[in-house]
Amino acid sequence: MPDASVRTETPAHPLDNPAYTSLTGPHARFAEVRGRVLRYETDVSPWLGLPADPDADDWADLAALAGPGAEVALPGVRVALPEGWEITFDLEGVQLVDETVDARPDEEAVRLGTDDVPEMLALVERTRPGPFLPRTVELGTYLGIRREGRLIAMAGERLHPPGWTEISAVCTDDAFRGQGLGSRLVRAVAFGIRERGETPFLHTAATNTTAIRLYESLGFRLRRTTRFLAARVPEPSAAG
Repeated sequence: MPDASVRTETPAHPLDNPAYTSLTGPHARFAEVRGRVLRYETDVSPWLGLPADPDADDWADLAALAGPGAEVALPGVRVALPEGWEITFDLEGVQLVDETVDARPDEEAVRLGTDDVPEMLALVERTRPGPFLPRTVELGTYLGIRREGRLIAMAGERLHPPGWTEISAVCTDDAFRGQGLGSRLVRAVAFGIRERGETPFLHTAATNTTAIRLYESLGFRLRRTTRFLAARVPEPSAAG
């Protein structure tokens, strides 16, 4: 849990650095902290919160928190990495926010919980919607659709900046694509977020024009571009 003495920043908008504002806010119970650097517990999410203007102390704290040779996710980071840090993944993304989404519950959608995690992990393995770990389900509400008892589609909540909730892990088994299941689940998850008085948002790759068109047709609008970056912490020898 973050300590009251931890030096933190306040971004101009909660969505400008959503992992950071989640970990210093509603998701503080999942946070591991060193200095100004925060990260989710490693079986919950790979995301970490780094200040928008990381200095040498922040990079040193991140290296100490993650450990030599570890790969760390650096969502939204656009500053130059220190010498010795190896970029392992770099993808331009977009952030979209709810503007006119027709949010509504879905009669076929069921709440998923810890007992469903093996099936959820198997669905994620087949469909590759993005990071989903054994305890990711604890971050918020996850809804799924079953056919003949088998989980074939799901969507849920991930990052949680104050007043906002990210919709994530939207995926459908290939055998059931084209039936609008993902759209139905997005609307249903958005309905639950709205019921709490919060606003849904989501991320996707900038190159995923099909998903962007779908989300815009559902009533999301583009707020900003972002960057999905991962890097490897230097080994002691590489750090000199």
